[in-house]
Amino acid sequence: MNVVSLLPSATELVYALDVEPVAVSHECDWPPEAAEKPTVNRTRIDADASSGDIDAQVQAAEESGAGVYEIDRDALRAADPDLVVTQGLCDVCAVDEVVVRDAIADLDLDCEVLTLDPHSLEDVFSDLRRLGRATGREARANEVVADLRGRVDAVRERTAELSDDERPGVAVLDWLDPVMTAGHWTPELVDYAGGEYLLSAEASTPREWATVREAAPEVLVAAPCGFGLDQTRDNLGDLTDREGFADLPAVRDGRAYAMDGHHYVNRPGPRLVDTLEHLAGLLHPDRFDAPPDDVARSLADVHPEPAAGD
Repeated sequence: MNVVSLLPSATELVYALDVEPVAVSHECDWPPEAAEKPTVNRTRIDADASSGDIDAQVQAAEESGAGVYEIDRDALRAADPDLVVTQGLCDVCAVDEVVVRDAIADLDLDCEVLTLDPHSLEDVFSDLRRLGRATGREARANEVVADLRGRVDAVRERTAELSDDERPGVAVLDWLDPVMTAGHWTPELVDYAGGEYLLSAEASTPREWATVREAAPEVLVAAPCGFGLDQTRDNLGDLTDREGFADLPAVRDGRAYAMDGHHYVNRPGPRLVDTLEHLAGLLHPDRFDAPPDDVARSLADVHPEPAAGD
């Protein structure tokens, strides 16, 4: 079966089922061999720009009607897909389902389209089973889901005994300029990891900085969508230079962190369970192993200069 995946999380799900896609999106980079596959879409955004510039580019692309992504129709035709996996979650995260279906119709391709729209861990497990049915890997899907559930349960069992006083207030930022707090599966992950998620919302939500300050998070995690640690470091001034940043309890107590948002927090695939385990290590280092340095680091280590005006 020729499978084309149009978003990184779907590519990880497909590989977890021992299915090798014939083509992927321009952002697919895990497992490493995915980065060697032909790509069937491209972005109109300069992903190496600052967080503020990227936000402006995204808004301009959406207002123009062009959209953030476009399909490489020649590459899609060459892939000759039997199944195309796309998403309906976020027009900024990956190419929109409507654009995909239009391209398939125009090219007169004989293939199925499977649209993923995960908002929780349970949705991710459901997507694995749907992909398993679509690719003839149902048994493998059940095995993967059982393993992932076991890891989630292991974390939850160790945090279930925590008292309310032992659960720190947590804010996870998935964009820095403007400041946005993470939604979807993130509140669930923080809860399972033994924290109280502050400023909860169904989806990623822009926030006034004063609102974040008033929430006074005891643990702060900066995990911008699409940014690895190096790009987060390059943009941390968007956060650390804000008025009152140094006065946040998380900063005062050395519990402010940068996390790889590109591969973990904002990618709803199998590694959301890795994200859960890493968050547990940040929230309760006395109970769980600390995340590797290439996953999460203290902001003091990533951006040691004092904030402006301090």
